[in-house]
Amino acid sequence: MSAIRFRNRIYYGIKPLLPSGFRLSLRRWFTQKKREQVRHLWPVAPGSEQRPSNWSGWPHGKKFAFILTHDVEGRKGLERCRQMMQLEMRLGFRSSINFIPEALDYTVPVELREELVQNGFEVGVHDLHHDGKLYRTRREFSEKAARINHYLTEWNAKGFRSGFMHHNLDWLHDLNIVYDASTFDTDPFEPQPDGLNTIFPTWIYNPARGSGYVELPYTLPQDSTVFILLMEKSIDIWKKKLNWIAKHGGMALVNSHPDYMVMNGYGRGGWEYPVGLYEQFLKHVSSEYSGAYWHTLPGELAIYWKTSVASKAPLKT
Repeated sequence: MSAIRFRNRIYYGIKPLLPSGFRLSLRRWFTQKKREQVRHLWPVAPGSEQRPSNWSGWPHGKKFAFILTHDVEGRKGLERCRQMMQLEMRLGFRSSINFIPEALDYTVPVELREELVQNGFEVGVHDLHHDGKLYRTRREFSEKAARINHYLTEWNAKGFRSGFMHHNLDWLHDLNIVYDASTFDTDPFEPQPDGLNTIFPTWIYNPARGSGYVELPYTLPQDSTVFILLMEKSIDIWKKKLNWIAKHGGMALVNSHPDYMVMNGYGRGGWEYPVGLYEQFLKHVSSEYSGAYWHTLPGELAIYWKTSVASKAPLKT
């Protein structure tokens, strides 16, 4: 077992016993201390802008792709989904919203999932329990994969994302998915910090099964990192990274959390930030890059990549 896996197993074993405020302070201390050490690879990782050799560009001649995703981690996030949906619709955007199928403190109403899809949004599966234990052993993962596949079918979902961005790209072939979104181009602050080092989708092929899935890394820092851990008061990090991605024609994929977004007023606690920052970012995208980006859902982008890019590439793991 690697040192990182051992450390994570210990942490997620005792996490339920640690007060929320203590965990937040610990993560802020770790993140802010590490920020200076990783300036050479975050938020931009040199080399991640290299384009796939068999790729000819985004549909409709667009300069870059723009994807919005959200992870709903608790009841508070669930209760804020409709407000977030309305905000994005008002500004002309759509997103994928990932729910925990067997969450401890919420159940996803069928009516909410149907309403999201009817309004042009996508629903994805977010882990199984979101307890940091999904990948503890191969046997446990296989057992949980059967449950995850049940929800993928029931929800008619194309995509999956692990809790805490844990990932094992080989094991994920057990899932009946078009895409996975459990990775990133670069994020040294995550508990499993090995990034894909690319701002483009990646085809993950399994020769034994003769099939594969598309990996969609998030390429803009998570809202939790920027506003909760680093306590930034502006969207400057997002703006600078987006500009760099657009310049290199990549995929700008955002992962945010309605749990942390205060829909009215200002953040009332350490784990919250005003939704106005997210709204400001969406307005910046639509005004500064009007007509330049392909805004689509991750499921549609993954199908495009599988049929137009991966199908033309040499088969590899």
